[in-house]
Amino acid sequence: MICRTPLAPCARRITLVLMDVDGVMTDGRLVLLGSDREAKAFDAKDGVGLWLARRAGLRTGLISGRGSAAVLQRANELGMDEIHLKTEDKLAAYRRILKRRGLIDTEVCYIGDDLVDLPILARAGMSVAVADAHPEVLRRTRFVTRSRGGRGAVREVIDAILKAQGKWSTVLSWFTERAGNQARSSRTARRRPGQ
Repeated sequence: MICRTPLAPCARRITLVLMDVDGVMTDGRLVLLGSDREAKAFDAKDGVGLWLARRAGLRTGLISGRGSAAVLQRANELGMDEIHLKTEDKLAAYRRILKRRGLIDTEVCYIGDDLVDLPILARAGMSVAVADAHPEVLRRTRFVTRSRGGRGAVREVIDAILKAQGKWSTVLSWFTERAGNQARSSRTARRRPGQ
């Protein structure tokens, strides 16, 4: 991630990761299927990142000006805590979330890509633009992902937060300890009796 200010002090305070959908969770393309139906493509790495965030104690959510059954389904699959679709005033939705959860700006990371995200990006404690965001958004945020929207940008942000918060070794242990236990079980099973 490209950092205009030190990452760790901002990332350590984060308890809620919010994001836009089109251009952040997706690559921004809209596939209209007719009859008010849309198809969306989501990056599996981002999904794993959101699952890891939740398991590590972070809350996640989205604020989108658009809405579709596909987005709602994906957000529910990922257990996202805040789902705000067809939002005309993103900043008002952001303020309501903070008030209801008793949070302050410095506890929130917001990931955006376009001009409509600027009001929240100006307030969030950790403002992040995806690599292919609008030039004004890139210019005005403190952090920029190396990954493009819909191509692992969300995962990049979550990994950075978990590392800054000292949770990365715990996250790795969820997988490496299991793999180590399975390998030991496999070696034990292959031994002949009396060895």
